[in-house]
Amino acid sequence: MRMIPVGEAASALGVSIDTLRRWERDGRLQTERGPGNRRIVSEAEVRRLGGRLPTRVGKGTSIRNRFEGVITNVEVSGVVGLVEVQAGEHRVVGVITRDAIEELGLAPGVPAAAMVKATNVMVERL
Repeated sequence: MRMIPVGEAASALGVSIDTLRRWERDGRLQTERGPGNRRIVSEAEVRRLGGRLPTRVGKGTSIRNRFEGVITNVEVSGVVGLVEVQAGEHRVVGVITRDAIEELGLAPGVPAAAMVKATNVMVERL
């Protein structure tokens, strides 16, 4: 579970740091104390409250265009399939193998990230 500074959490939620402190006092937000006794918030907590965190590129990849969202459609035909990911206002469709679809358990409603580089789209289950 990745922890982030309260300022980054406030930005992801579109509110002020003072608002986050109020939410903490009211029990609406769970925080912890990190190095230097500063408040930190888990990414899961920010997501629970509807926040949009900046996308992070996974270790060992050079992909810069990563769209986190939810799978809205999977069509398998033969050895390949089309996987559609709705990421905010972006809809990304990728062609991947049937084996990858089955191995990752890709289906409508599953959180996923579409990573785009040149003409290739890769899908990662979240």
